[in-house]
Amino acid sequence: MAAGRRVSLVLSDGNGDVLGALPSFTVDDPWWPEVGPVVSAARERFGAEVVVLRMLRVASDGDNGGDVTYLAELVGEPSDLPLGPAPRVDEGEEPLRAAWARPGGVADTIAWADDALAGIGRPRVGPAEQIKTWNLSSVLRLPTAAGDVWCKSVPPFLTHEGAIIELVGADEPTLVPPLLASDPLARTVLLGDVPGEDDWDAPAERLLLMVDHLVRLQAGWSDRVDMLLGAGLPDWRAEPLRRLVEALVARTDVRAQLTDGELRALDALVGSLRTRFDALDACGIPETLVHGDFHPGNWRSDGRSLVLLDWGDAGVGHPMLDMSSFDQYVPEDIGPRIREAWIEAWRAVRPGSNPARADIVIAPIAALRRAAIYQGFLDRIELSERRYHEADVRDWLRAALDLAADEEQ
Repeated sequence: MAAGRRVSLVLSDGNGDVLGALPSFTVDDPWWPEVGPVVSAARERFGAEVVVLRMLRVASDGDNGGDVTYLAELVGEPSDLPLGPAPRVDEGEEPLRAAWARPGGVADTIAWADDALAGIGRPRVGPAEQIKTWNLSSVLRLPTAAGDVWCKSVPPFLTHEGAIIELVGADEPTLVPPLLASDPLARTVLLGDVPGEDDWDAPAERLLLMVDHLVRLQAGWSDRVDMLLGAGLPDWRAEPLRRLVEALVARTDVRAQLTDGELRALDALVGSLRTRFDALDACGIPETLVHGDFHPGNWRSDGRSLVLLDWGDAGVGHPMLDMSSFDQYVPEDIGPRIREAWIEAWRAVRPGSNPARADIVIAPIAALRRAAIYQGFLDRIELSERRYHEADVRDWLRAALDLAADEEQ
């Protein structure tokens, strides 16, 4: 996709009544959930203070850019705004709608955050800034005299993020962002600012350090699985994950996305999962903490420190499940070096294990897990937000088939 997106904003008041639509405009950032540029453009172009609630529709041939229509709540009165006719917006009760996607939802979150900040002696000193909103999270930046604070809200199925950050931080305080406050009922955490940049373009030596940090962390949690499960992390150990995949592949709506040949291969792969998990177990690497979305962009670095972010996708399972997401973002020319380092790191912490074999055996399992996770998202979000994930289930099932076929060659 070309850089940027063309934005249409449908404005509503605090009761959800539609007021009209602003003239469309373009922002440079193409990523649909990143609403900071949208809020800034509405203020600069029209003098409108808005809170983006959710995406209504999108016309794009990819997963970013294109023409995007959002519903936004107007803060204040609509005087002198160049409002035109708006498309019809169904504001009926939607049980899957996120709290922050409803009028007043973000204001409620800010009120909770203000109480929490006052409780720790770090009151907010300026306006809250909306950074991101989509079906998996709402992210706000809150200025305080001691630095920015990040306010992250999540849906009910991701509420364990505060608990796992607290657990990991007790052992490795420099590896996770500072947890300032957490409320599972509000489904919101406050996190201290982490200096640096998201490390998408990390050099090879830093990628190797990321792998080393993760393996060391996972090895240290392998004998505390019950504590992780007690914190609410999902269970992706062999039997629960096999059942999850079997249920996914049995669904008519999922099967309809694949060809007859793909379905035959998929049924055979799923039928072999017991044997595959037995082979994985024989490799001698214990089930433990899985980050769940482990890639360089979820590390933040200032050149001296490395902090692992975004723990909402964490679970319990085979630790090498994390390799599949990391591989996607590692440059091809250094990919083999990174994989070998991962294997050697496990050999070092589990003498006698066979991580090289585990790497091969787990590859299609990891892809099947990704497909099941995305289906879980689709099942628990409202219809207009499903565009974010609608192709992911099919694509990851096909990836699993490709990986299984590669293994047989």
